[in-house]
Amino acid sequence: MSSYQKSNENESVAAELCTPLPHRRQLFSNGMNSVALIFSLLALLPLISLVWEILLRGLPNLKLELFYSSFIDGGFANAIIGTITMVAIASVLSVPCGVMTGIFLAEFGQQSSAARLVRFIATILTGVPSIVVGVFAYGAVVLTTTQWTNGQYSFSAFAGGFALGVIMLPVITLTTEEVLKLIPKPLRLASAALGGTTFQTTSRVLLPAGIPGITTGILLAVARAAGETAPLIFTALFSFYWSEGIFKETASLPVLIFNFFTDDDPKIVELVWTASIVLVGLVLFFNLLSRIVTRRK
Repeated sequence: MSSYQKSNENESVAAELCTPLPHRRQLFSNGMNSVALIFSLLALLPLISLVWEILLRGLPNLKLELFYSSFIDGGFANAIIGTITMVAIASVLSVPCGVMTGIFLAEFGQQSSAARLVRFIATILTGVPSIVVGVFAYGAVVLTTTQWTNGQYSFSAFAGGFALGVIMLPVITLTTEEVLKLIPKPLRLASAALGGTTFQTTSRVLLPAGIPGITTGILLAVARAAGETAPLIFTALFSFYWSEGIFKETASLPVLIFNFFTDDDPKIVELVWTASIVLVGLVLFFNLLSRIVTRRK
């Protein structure tokens, strides 16, 4: 085929691509865009109304002293510290285990029977109701430690952190696996060509490349754990005072909201709405942080 014929074909293709769509197809496209916009707005309505209600009822009572007084003194500083403490314990327990398991699934186990079993269990755990996790943590930690304390129930921040860690673990595991799978195969081949072992390739090439995605998964898991209520009811209970240690009953923002939302005292109800702002703010902070990490990637 001559260059002249090729030029004519290219011009005809370009002209066809630049030709406006038929009126009927334009109408259909605009209609589908309008339907998608309407349903997007409908999906946002519950979120907007929820945030508006929380801000409307909680902002007027937002005062500085609430952040350094315990619940017994009219604040919720002990609940904030308790929430952060239990999320920190959950992160210490779940992040190393979740990341290592994700590495095993993506790089070492892959399609082995053990990897398929672990992947299946992790997928199932992501859909387990949080209240079931709370019951499990109650039996695994609270009742077990109760036997060591002469029959006194050992509700504690550690038990609450353990329950939240169980919730975070499958999210971190599956996120780590998927992030490592997205790393281009030529990086692995280049490392192998330079004499790198599988362990060296994973630790020196793949993990540094996947840190932004893994960090995003960890932050999203933390955001989910920070708002959980049911597991903490079974494990940490609630305390009106400052916590005496991670092995004692500990207050948390979700349990504070759950316990006192229907209280007869209007001041307590106002405090609950203000605590809701703080809790939503914590969840929003971790979500925004994950977005920042993703953008840096």
